[in-house]
Amino acid sequence: MHAMTRIHSTGPALLGLLLAALTCLNPATLAAQVPDRSAPPELGPPPELRLPPIHRLELSNGARVVLLEKHNVPLVQVNLVVRAGSAMDSENAAGLASLTADMLDEGAAGRDALELADAIDFLGARLFVSAGEHSTMIGLHTPLSRLDAALELMADVVLRPDFPEDELERKRLQRLTTIVQAHDQPRAIASVAFDRTLYGDQHPYGRPDMGDEASLRAVRVADLRDFHRTYFRPNNAFFVVVGDITMGAIRPKLEALFRDWRRGGVPLKSWPQAEQVQRRAVYLVDKPGAAQSEIRIGRIGAQRLSEDYYALVVMNTILGGSYTSRLNDNLREQHGYTYGARSSFEFQPLPGPFQASAAVGTAVTDKALTEFFNELRGILEPVHDEELTRAKNYVALRFPSRFQTVSGIAGQLTQLVLYDLSDGYFDDYVARILAVTQEDVQRVAREYIDPERMAIIVVGDRGAIEEGVRGLGLGPINHLTIEDVLGPAPDLTGTQ
Repeated sequence: MHAMTRIHSTGPALLGLLLAALTCLNPATLAAQVPDRSAPPELGPPPELRLPPIHRLELSNGARVVLLEKHNVPLVQVNLVVRAGSAMDSENAAGLASLTADMLDEGAAGRDALELADAIDFLGARLFVSAGEHSTMIGLHTPLSRLDAALELMADVVLRPDFPEDELERKRLQRLTTIVQAHDQPRAIASVAFDRTLYGDQHPYGRPDMGDEASLRAVRVADLRDFHRTYFRPNNAFFVVVGDITMGAIRPKLEALFRDWRRGGVPLKSWPQAEQVQRRAVYLVDKPGAAQSEIRIGRIGAQRLSEDYYALVVMNTILGGSYTSRLNDNLREQHGYTYGARSSFEFQPLPGPFQASAAVGTAVTDKALTEFFNELRGILEPVHDEELTRAKNYVALRFPSRFQTVSGIAGQLTQLVLYDLSDGYFDDYVARILAVTQEDVQRVAREYIDPERMAIIVVGDRGAIEEGVRGLGLGPINHLTIEDVLGPAPDLTGTQ
């Protein structure tokens, strides 16, 4: 009671002292403490990225291992990358690489797909397979305590896939159904039409990764086994390991589990050189009754190892690579034609496409095309210093976020190995971006963005949009049907 009495008795006195102190404060001091909300706060310098050392070795079977230690969380990410993807498909076997990858975890070493999935889930791990144009990746994300058991399952998937017939039939039907659905999806139609227009059927970038009806109906289990046997060789693959583990700990595990994986000759693949777009032309795909028009504008861009890579990243950020880019600000914010407009360079071992795209209201298709070309012409002129600085900061400040997780770091290291980049590449990235000049941006814009030599794909209601598009004088208009782009919709009757 005495303690409580003392607290209550001192309360009014303490309050009085505080009030007296406040009255003595200089009003200017109080005003200085109010935050200035009249302008955004100044950005600090981009955070410095310094990664731990990257360790490398080669297993006795010829597979390379790249490792980066990250010991703050007991997790490990293991990516096995095989240098084979859809670019290795022959013209009449489109989709074989991606279907082979898709089937790897549908049954292996005697376990069916459900048993394999249950075994992975029991460990609290994740196992996934994905195929791109030039590589296939089997990824494992696991707690350190379950690494041994998880790696055994991964080895089964890589080395001992069963390719069960019933799962192949299920995947075949699933993909054929996707093609049927694509006939009613303007975005899918536009993507296929754009790639084929730029690259043609003879180039791997011009064919759908998932295949077409003819190739899907023709593929057999023997074809999957042959692709796997041909390309899944240790001398055609590498491991990327990131997490709470050392090279001394991971090496014996990989040696033991993959000791039966034998080297072999891997056929060299060559591809025709894609011919650049020589004139501007419109390819109008009729989608009667469409409420929107899907627009794709582009040409062949640059390969990943281009010396112009950093300047292209900055230039595209200004044009259409961020929410505040010119394209999005124009078509979305100023005119309200679309929910989002963007542009991108797809950097690949071969020159990938440059593309500007949006889905716009049918009634404003011609107006949207006008604004697209206003911005494509505008980027050829010198950019303002403030806009250039903002774009470089956008790229530089976002870059370290790629290294927040073990899976994110492993993904970045995978790109490092695929393109044979130096170990110091990540440490130097921000500095290289910040070094891009106004002259660099204008130079690459003029080299890679040619508004007079663009392929223009529009998927929409021809009856509602053709007159307006024709009036723009963008070039000859080529009329296409959905069947011209995707082929007839597959007949699923009787397909098991």
